[in-house]
Amino acid sequence: MRRAIVALALLGLALVGCSRTKEDVLRKAENVKTRADLESRLGRPDDIAKLGPVERRTYKASNGDVVFVIVGDTVTLQAAGGDKKP
Repeated sequence: MRRAIVALALLGLALVGCSRTKEDVLRKAENVKTRADLESRLGRPDDIAKLGPVERRTYKASNGDVVFVIVGDTVTLQAAGGDKKP
């Protein structure tokens, strides 16, 4: 029973992540300046890649990915990738 509840919760989280669009992510992240601001607005990213003080956080959306580059604790760049192919 407990496994079924965990499985349903994970499925629900996966569906929520896929239902948002790149535009939704960018709108929610408008004017963010720090890593904490970004995470408080968007939640945990789908992927984090680090190289020294540079961090790339990727948020998956139904129509592509949105990537934020963070240096130290400051969000320095955001980019939205192309549409996903079916």
